[in-house]
Amino acid sequence: DIKKNGADAAIVSLADSICWLLNVRGGDTPHTPFVLSYAILNSDGSADWFVDARKITPEITKHLGNAVRVRAPGEFNSALDALKGKTVVADPNWTAAAAFDRLAKAGATVKRGIDPCQLPKACKNPVEIEGSRKAHIRDGAALTNFLAWMAREAPNGEITEIEAAEVLEGYRRKAGSLTDLSFDSISGAAPHAALPHYRVTTSSNRKINKNEIYLIDSGGQYPDGTTDVTRTMIVGTPTAEMKDRFTRVLKGHIALGTMKFPPGTPGVALDAFARKALWDAGLDYDHGTGHGVGSYLSVHEGPQNISKRPIHQPLMPGMICSNEPGYYKEGEYGIRIENLVVVTEPKAVPGGDRKMMEFETVTWAPIDLNLVEPSLLTKDERDWLNDYHAKTRAKLEPLVDADTKAWLENATRAI
Repeated sequence: DIKKNGADAAIVSLADSICWLLNVRGGDTPHTPFVLSYAILNSDGSADWFVDARKITPEITKHLGNAVRVRAPGEFNSALDALKGKTVVADPNWTAAAAFDRLAKAGATVKRGIDPCQLPKACKNPVEIEGSRKAHIRDGAALTNFLAWMAREAPNGEITEIEAAEVLEGYRRKAGSLTDLSFDSISGAAPHAALPHYRVTTSSNRKINKNEIYLIDSGGQYPDGTTDVTRTMIVGTPTAEMKDRFTRVLKGHIALGTMKFPPGTPGVALDAFARKALWDAGLDYDHGTGHGVGSYLSVHEGPQNISKRPIHQPLMPGMICSNEPGYYKEGEYGIRIENLVVVTEPKAVPGGDRKMMEFETVTWAPIDLNLVEPSLLTKDERDWLNDYHAKTRAKLEPLVDADTKAWLENATRAI
């Protein structure tokens, strides 16, 4: 990419781009395994990595080989000065203005361009995709153990939002290989569930009461994959309105998850399919439908996006995205159903004349049937839900505890 741009070097300042480029991970930030550093990628394939030498173990030195020069962070400015007379690519979205100023002052030609790591990082290779599948099965078993525990304990009216989030984290840690949560869990009941980005604190913490909706949006960082999943459950009996809204969100989730689309299609072209069942009833939600997810990296990554925002990056094979339509009634309740999906390679459609891509769902955990209004589902939607639940049961049954197994049988029954 650097050579194609007629450039000699590129400045890489995004932490996840550098971690992906060098295939390293660190512990400099909570929830995301970043090494905070800078890099200059050269057109001959070598790289200068500006990082605190105390972070570099002998194993990392061996892993990096001769093509990567490890340099002190304090040398970054002099390295920019040394690019005098060279053509340098820098992404204005992520590179500090001071770097542009320094390069201009040094006499370099600066080309504003996209971070060269963004697109190849987003298109996961087969090893990363297989890792994500495996991480999601372990993660789904932990989430399912938690959902079964909630079904048993929450009706007593004593579970708080913080306790629920802590119990789920405990199940994830027990599942093995968890290095951290992938973000602070969004654990909200009733009016708190109506706040899409709610973060429970000791002052906002409340008990989860009977006949209330509870929403948990959470994820884990595993060496083989990053997870992000939302499940919404009813503690007790839902109102007819709750079931209607939940089922419309589910219809949107299924519509997006089963889309076929030609190569070159951006996420903005698919967003309305996730909203149609809500729009039909005069409803909507005010967040995006899908974001990119890294491979043991950031739980939010670009350049792809599925939302109303006019982002024209086409969805490409290997990209991992979230599928998370929702509905929020201010002061009362909120609903979101989120799975992660992988964009497949284009394949022929019987009788068609163009190859189409699809989404492979990789998240496995029951969707609360107590909130589903079957009369609102088409036969195809019901078939999808029954098939999803049958696969969930088959994948997770061997990994959940005995009490959960019995609950899982019922939670994934055909409707």
